[in-house]
Amino acid sequence: MNEYLEDLAQMNLFSGIEPGEIAELLNCLQARRVQYASGEMILEEGSLVRKFGIILSGHARSIKWDTSGRVIILTLLEKGSEIGVLLAAQPEKESPVSIQAQDDVSVLMIPYDRVLAPCIKACPKHDRLLKNYISIVAQKGLVLHERIDCLLKSTVREKIMTYLLRISHEQKSTSFQIPLNRNAMSEYLNIERSALSRELSNMKRDGLIDYHLNNFRLKYNN
Repeated sequence: MNEYLEDLAQMNLFSGIEPGEIAELLNCLQARRVQYASGEMILEEGSLVRKFGIILSGHARSIKWDTSGRVIILTLLEKGSEIGVLLAAQPEKESPVSIQAQDDVSVLMIPYDRVLAPCIKACPKHDRLLKNYISIVAQKGLVLHERIDCLLKSTVREKIMTYLLRISHEQKSTSFQIPLNRNAMSEYLNIERSALSRELSNMKRDGLIDYHLNNFRLKYNN
């Protein structure tokens, strides 16, 4: 794990903790690194979750299937993203989603009960870890709110614009690149691919946006 210590020091869970202290903390937490191949399930819907993870490398996605068997993308995950943070805090609840690796993924897995367990050394770094965990839980709640806000929009145009405005805000620019191709974007917004392509063309025609592949520019920002 030593090769990941500098990266971990930049991640939310270990914010404010020095790399050397992280190494000691990982031993205390009984953390371990797990590898997943592209397409493999990191977490399956219906499973009980007693560990949470942090992606060390690679990409994954949180997904569900609707009644017709169509995949719905809930969130996209990358290096530094947390997995199962909310679920691990409710160990008797079955997971309502699956997490699937999109390429080869390396995940640091941490038993939730080790985070809550009192540190026998009463070390400040363990207290800081717990505070960071609580902060991550709060942030996850905000992300879910943003996702629901997008899905609740009544028209295809409103869903697209809500998503693009959020990415624009995150990247602090009216010109930005989205992390989704058209198939993934249609799944994420829960609209048909043909309807997405048609509405993007209409929005470009109406002077709201300009785009080429995954590069977008907002020409109207409200």
